[in-house]
Amino acid sequence: MARYVINRSFTSSVMRTPRVLEIAEGFGLGLTDKQFVVYDNLELEIEQGDVVYINGQSGSGKSLLLKDLATQMRRDGLRVTDLNEVVLEEKPVIELVGRTISEATDLLAKAGISDAWIYIRKPSELSDGQRYRLKLAKVMESDADAWIADEFGAVLDRVTARVVAFNMTKVARRMGKTLMVATTHTDLKDELAPSLIVTKRFREKVETERGVAQLGEAA
Repeated sequence: MARYVINRSFTSSVMRTPRVLEIAEGFGLGLTDKQFVVYDNLELEIEQGDVVYINGQSGSGKSLLLKDLATQMRRDGLRVTDLNEVVLEEKPVIELVGRTISEATDLLAKAGISDAWIYIRKPSELSDGQRYRLKLAKVMESDADAWIADEFGAVLDRVTARVVAFNMTKVARRMGKTLMVATTHTDLKDELAPSLIVTKRFREKVETERGVAQLGEAA
């Protein structure tokens, strides 16, 4: 079980242009610099193979937490695959994953792609949602210790997002991978069956919950 400590704050200052000064004077606004604390000694214990579900409102600091966790994991010598860092070559989809056609179609199916017409298209010819699912397939075939996905399922309809979340969790647990996702959506708890839920509020307020039954333990 690895322990990660997150501390993050930033200083906000207002550019004092003539118009800003006029507005400040007219509305009685103070223009002193302010420090905002996002994470104050947040301690998270994550075991290899855990599923971590980070949710909260947009702008609350979910992405920052995910980035810091990934940085610390890499510093500890773990291999991390970040969905946002996956680069897609301009080749037919069926050529981009798997060592064989069977392996490729299996990975693509787990990512929610089962249409033969998509298999023969190139990434530039796909929709945002299709490209996103292709990247998920690339993540699932990586040999990394941890998989991370920010804005998880944001470009997918909710039914597809839940199916993909279920499949990805099942694969991660079977392979002993740590899966960490961040999203504003709160409807994936059953499908992810997370080992750790982190709910980020504004400022430094964070709620954590452990002990959710793991998906696929009997599968």
